[in-house]
Amino acid sequence: MTGRRSRRSPARLALLTALTAALTASCGLLPAGAQGGGREPVTVMTWAPERTGATDKPGMPAMAEAIARWVNASGGVDGHELKVLTCDDGNDSEGAAACARRAVREDVVAVVGSYSQHGRSFLSPLEAADIPYIGGYGVTGEEFTSPLSYPVNGGQAALLAGNGRQLGEECGRVFLVRPDTVAGDALPGLLDAGLAGAGAGAAVDVPAPESAREYTAQAARVLSAGPSGSAKPDCVTAVLGDRTDTFFDTFRRARAAEGRDVRIASVLGGVDQSLVDRTGGARGPYEGAYVTGWYPVASDDRWAPMRRVIRDHAFDDNRIDPADAGVQTTWIAYEVLRRAVAEVDADRVTARAVHRVLDDGLSVGTGGLTPELRWRFEDLLAARDHPRLVNAEVTFQTVRSGRLTATGSGPHDLTGTLGATP
Repeated sequence: MTGRRSRRSPARLALLTALTAALTASCGLLPAGAQGGGREPVTVMTWAPERTGATDKPGMPAMAEAIARWVNASGGVDGHELKVLTCDDGNDSEGAAACARRAVREDVVAVVGSYSQHGRSFLSPLEAADIPYIGGYGVTGEEFTSPLSYPVNGGQAALLAGNGRQLGEECGRVFLVRPDTVAGDALPGLLDAGLAGAGAGAAVDVPAPESAREYTAQAARVLSAGPSGSAKPDCVTAVLGDRTDTFFDTFRRARAAEGRDVRIASVLGGVDQSLVDRTGGARGPYEGAYVTGWYPVASDDRWAPMRRVIRDHAFDDNRIDPADAGVQTTWIAYEVLRRAVAEVDADRVTARAVHRVLDDGLSVGTGGLTPELRWRFEDLLAARDHPRLVNAEVTFQTVRSGRLTATGSGPHDLTGTLGATP
């Protein structure tokens, strides 16, 4: 039989098409961008400063875009295509407000996994539009007071208090080099609360320009103080964001000239594995440094799913560093979003619906990266000045043989310490 084509009746073709569609959907094989059952896309925004020359976090919006590609390649979020908008807040209040106003105009259902130092500027527009702010970096106090904010970590407050607890156990006198900004003014009290929790005295406060090119004056102030007389070494912790390495570069040269034994420390975000690697690893200046973080060390197997997404969907985007605390926070925040959208389970997801789900007791597991996250009133830890705090855990780490390594039994819960902060 040649020259003949198989013919199928319209009814049979319709049946085959319906069966194929049903099988595809049941296997989770919706094509990228498909909207199962006519479901509308879910649009969110992720923002961060990217090109300011100060504290930039370009990896956070880049990670959000990679997550969207991964999610959509897998059929979307509960059948919804995930659309991610990004915004550079310029590290100023006007830029932060402009990003928030754009989020309102674009009718996003949430702002997810973002960084900004200007909480007052961006939260007011979001609150007026009932848009939840999920998993901010925690650098502002407003992120822990706004009823529309759903933090996934303890923010700068937990890091500084935890760093104080860590250094109080290891050091004699402690110096804090921090930005001479409104946000920076809150840091000494937090570090001192942690030091007090370890039975140590208050730190010496050393304010510094946030975006300085060198920190000779601040290094000299630390080194000119002279030995404290304690059996433990003096320590200097720097919390300057992207400028932390600039300070330590100045400091280590000055320390070598003085011949002083002053240990160095920071919080994750100021010192991370990529910085240790590019400055010489085990032979570099960060060997032996004390570091406080929110999450398990970057080499921990619990980060394997995130690393797979970066490998398969980031397309060699060098903005994304899996050891960066901002990238890690964005990953966790999008897990919260995915769970919330699935719980809404509607063809059209709204910001108000996501807000309601989060308030009604949605419980989000993160594979051990954080404790179970939940934001009901009874789950809030009621730490002073941080009423929205639900996760006050930190990890203590030390650079050993060129690798950030967890120390102690950890994680350490700083709820009580933050509650005692003046």
